Amino acid sequence: MDLVYSNHWEKKHKEKRKDITKDMIEFVLLNSSELRDKHWENIFNAVAKVPPMGRTLKVVYKKLKGKIFIITSFWI
Repeated sequence: MDLVYSNHWEKKHKEKRKDITKDMIEFVLLNSSELRDKHWENIFNAVAKVPPMGRTLKVVYKKLKGKIFIITSFWI
């Protein structure tokens, strides 16, 4: 899975969300159904529980040519 990260996510990951790893994002993308965002076209959401912690992670992403563009990710 080829992931590309937005500048917004890179900034948030460095400052506040260091506990969300790339492996967790991939896990959520693989184990969640594709949910459309209610405010934006061509934007999707993936929501799943991450097993070691049992916390729910939400990933907001966009599909590009053969790649997945990660916009942001956060704990619910």
